[in-house]
Amino acid sequence: MEEDNLRGRIHPELLAWYDASNGFDFDQLDDFVAKMNAMEQEGLRKDPDVVTYEKIIPGPTDAPELKVRVYEPVGRTGLCPGLLFFHGGGFLFGSVYRQEALCQRYVKNVGCVVVSVEYRLAPSAKAPAPVEDGYAALCWMAEQGVQIGVDSSRLALAGLSAGGTIVAALSMMTRDRKGPKPLLQLPLYGEMDWRLRTPSSREITSYKVWCFENNKTSWDLYLGEDKAVDYYDSPTLCENLNHLPPVFSYVGELDPVRDENIEFWTRLMQAGIPVEGHVFPGAYHCFELGTPDAECGRQAYELTYAALKRAFYK
Repeated sequence: MEEDNLRGRIHPELLAWYDASNGFDFDQLDDFVAKMNAMEQEGLRKDPDVVTYEKIIPGPTDAPELKVRVYEPVGRTGLCPGLLFFHGGGFLFGSVYRQEALCQRYVKNVGCVVVSVEYRLAPSAKAPAPVEDGYAALCWMAEQGVQIGVDSSRLALAGLSAGGTIVAALSMMTRDRKGPKPLLQLPLYGEMDWRLRTPSSREITSYKVWCFENNKTSWDLYLGEDKAVDYYDSPTLCENLNHLPPVFSYVGELDPVRDENIEFWTRLMQAGIPVEGHVFPGAYHCFELGTPDAECGRQAYELTYAALKRAFYK
């Protein structure tokens, strides 16, 4: 889709962010990652209602230890529900500092403890390393969560974009391994299908937002060459969707991953898994992060808070 045609379809409240966007420069990946890391550090803001600290926890067998960033309500008393969070970044960039404001939002509006995982990134770490990191963090949270004020009987998984992919795959992994059972999974606009075979995967070509070429580069570097891709890498490949946690998710109408997410929701429902999915008209990838005060951004957040509260406080 040509940039001008795309601009005409974008929700008016999202146009200012779109016009100001410089997109993603994966041609100079090392420089881009360093730039993103610096921006994440510069963008950190303390929240008077949230206590934040970091811990080092065990990683997967024969893999490095993991850094996690923990967010909890100020004045917490007793145990809170726990939300294990995975940042976005196309498997290629990002850190536990990338979605700092979002993690703070979850703490304040849901009343949970958030644990954000510093998972390994491509191209130095290939699939399914981030999912294995996620499983190690989930097991630690279930077994040792009381140390950070987490009620291990009330756990959920959330992630954005590549983080959403990790959430969907991790839900399958912990089911297969008979590990901890999350009450809810939130794979938000995840990269679900490495085959890039849907109309929406090729519809968005403007480099100002997440587009086909970004998606392709992300998958190519995450999977590497000659990998036998399975559903821990690309969740839509999973044929058995039984016994997975309920799902809450949303995606923008103008997101390359729109169709694969809607197809995934549909197959989950056909397998008897409760699914709440929303499509936001005129919205591109990660729309709510750049424009949290736009109507669609506020709606996305409020729907998310409500879904987590229903799961945590039945």
